[in-house]
Amino acid sequence: MTTGVLLMAHGTPAAASEIAPFYTRIRRGSPPTPEQLADLEARYAAIGGVSPLALRTAAQVDAVRAELEARAPGRYIVSFGAKHTDPLIEESAAQLGSQGLERVIGLVLTPHGSSLGSQEYLDRAEVALGATPFLRVAPWYAHPSLVALLAARVQDARRAVTGRTRVIFTAHSLPERIRETGDTYEEQLIESARLVATAAGLDESVVAWQSAGRTPEPWLGPDVRDVVRHLAAERLVDAVVVCPIGFVTDHLEVLYDLDVEVADVAAASGLGYARTTSLNDDPAFVAALADVIIATDGAA
Repeated sequence: MTTGVLLMAHGTPAAASEIAPFYTRIRRGSPPTPEQLADLEARYAAIGGVSPLALRTAAQVDAVRAELEARAPGRYIVSFGAKHTDPLIEESAAQLGSQGLERVIGLVLTPHGSSLGSQEYLDRAEVALGATPFLRVAPWYAHPSLVALLAARVQDARRAVTGRTRVIFTAHSLPERIRETGDTYEEQLIESARLVATAAGLDESVVAWQSAGRTPEPWLGPDVRDVVRHLAAERLVDAVVVCPIGFVTDHLEVLYDLDVEVADVAAASGLGYARTTSLNDDPAFVAALADVIIATDGAA
């Protein structure tokens, strides 16, 4: 029998003309104000007009498909679904569900799991699959190959700056109310950062948050920009290295929120700045994804 694999990610506009409808969709049908839309369009313009996320994710999906085929010829059918853009998670899941597969394995392309993040993707997929058995890949941030890969990137980035350096590990912030539900997202990030810091031989590092939503409720902190300002004000370091440990591709939250906004804060504070390179479709990363998929399949 054949196993389906559904890889899932956030999705992004493929062209500037798609930014407005995309923004409306992520706001659950509420159109942005002209000011909000102009701000988002300016952010995309600053990184070249559109995010490379769609192309990077497509390359990851193709690479995982090829890796699984090489390891187990004919065993896996790999598909992709996005949260906010075509093909949507529901469409891809329903298509897999119509093929009489033994089971479908769902993997969200983010290492850490949350009730307000990856769980929504997985829930949507399971509903659309109907009677087809569905296996969820658990958070995979502790996979040894991933930890080693990120540690090597941290070491490379540290060589790009001089003087006293502090590494800051970041992930997308979420509303603080997740703490009231037993959600372990925050704990996962802290443990993930500890594993990578240990593997990279760091004596000290910091966990911070980025890209918080613009809503009245409190979001997880501290914000990475505030951390950079504090390190500079206390004269603790000469440079910062940011490792966006919660992201696996180049996209707006990395290329703008970090490489523009945080880099500007560092420069204004008199600090050097470097960022670890994104995983994208690095063969070692693709191999780690294949590992967790096959392990999940074998545990069925």
